Amino acid sequence: MPDFERFRVLLEEERARRLALLPALRADIDEANLARQDSNVDDEHDPEGSTIAFELSQASALLRQSSAGLDQVEAALARLANGTYGTCVVCGGPIADGRLEARPWTPFCILHASAGRSR
Repeated sequence: MPDFERFRVLLEEERARRLALLPALRADIDEANLARQDSNVDDEHDPEGSTIAFELSQASALLRQSSAGLDQVEAALARLANGTYGTCVVCGGPIADGRLEARPWTPFCILHASAGRSR
């Protein structure tokens, strides 16, 4: 039987970390957008323009990943609250403690994660 309280603490720490990261990523996006507006460059022909576009793309991707990760953590906390944490959402079997250690937010056992159903 997994130590659910320990996993709750891990998940709450991860949630706090991700919540703290999101404003910084949004600020990076705002900064890149401002730089893009202020520079009046043609991204295709100005070497600086491609750097701004790359930074904006990178920050946007990180924001999407962090938001999705936060959603996964929130979903795991909801599973803890409703008593389904540690149970695979596909087959209903138990998720191994080692897997929960590595990815406490996972909703999948190792079999279904390796079948491409993991995020």
